[in-house]
Amino acid sequence: MLASVPPLRPEDIRTDWVFAYGSLIWNPGFDYCRAELARLHGYHRAFCIGSTRYRGTPDRPGVVLGLDRGGACIGLAYQFSRGSREASIEALFTREIPNWAERVYRPSVVQVRLADGQTVAALAFIAERQSRWYRRLPDAEILKTLREAQGQRGPNRDYAINTWQALCDRGVRDPKLERLARLAGETEPLPGDSAPIAHTG
Repeated sequence: MLASVPPLRPEDIRTDWVFAYGSLIWNPGFDYCRAELARLHGYHRAFCIGSTRYRGTPDRPGVVLGLDRGGACIGLAYQFSRGSREASIEALFTREIPNWAERVYRPSVVQVRLADGQTVAALAFIAERQSRWYRRLPDAEILKTLREAQGQRGPNRDYAINTWQALCDRGVRDPKLERLARLAGETEPLPGDSAPIAHTG
């Protein structure tokens, strides 16, 4: 059951920034005037959201990234272009929350630190832990899903690989994402799956 506290709506968002940690890094889909590396404390990037639309189906759900509690996450902060802020925010809400009753993300305004040390408030889509599509999967199950699932926007593995490559292009390393993305294109079992992987992304 989702939280009874009403979530933020597009009209509630006053910031000019959005924090990207997954597909928004390489496929933002809105106009922006600035893109900066940024760090968010208190959340980490995790394959914790089941996808029955973009990267999977109801019969074979895929798995996509969410911001889950704990740690820190390096991503990209986009500043909306002047004059397009409202339209961009509306588009982001439509993309990330196509069904409010079944939402998998909780829109939030968070503080992120840019590479130059500046701190800005940014819209971020946090994993909704009370959603029935929230997942806490072992790495072997994540890998199996990445290899097998496919949705409206293509194979699940492409989502992981594109995100990893986009971060690499920016000089950012996320060891767990890198490991899963590399293995998603192979056919061998995930080596050392029982060993915990420290998250630094």
